[in-house]
Amino acid sequence: MYPENHHKEQKHVYEITGSTRVVQECDDCHNHRFCTVSGEAMYTKDKCDHYHEVKFHTDFSDKHFHEFCGKTSGAIDVGNGKHVHFLKDCTEEEDGHKHQFQFATLIDSPTDFECKK
Repeated sequence: MYPENHHKEQKHVYEITGSTRVVQECDDCHNHRFCTVSGEAMYTKDKCDHYHEVKFHTDFSDKHFHEFCGKTSGAIDVGNGKHVHFLKDCTEEEDGHKHQFQFATLIDSPTDFECKK
């Protein structure tokens, strides 16, 4: 039996989708796609900002895939009380190479707003 308060309050998460940069240093030029959901908000020590952990496997292309594990930037204000996060990094090495990538998270709760009249 679960204790009465077994449901913890979830902090917000983000949808993330993107493509890696094309690698041209190997015999077969190629890139990879990725899609994931970030981890929950992790607050800085001073609790003035937060970031999200990001983990993903790319798609399987050119007979291999790549992994990534890292964290986003802090919150970037986009107005109306909303924000996004940014990340620019490289995948782990596989098949003798890495891929660069960058993305901004999709906006949290994109339909949660009031229209201006």
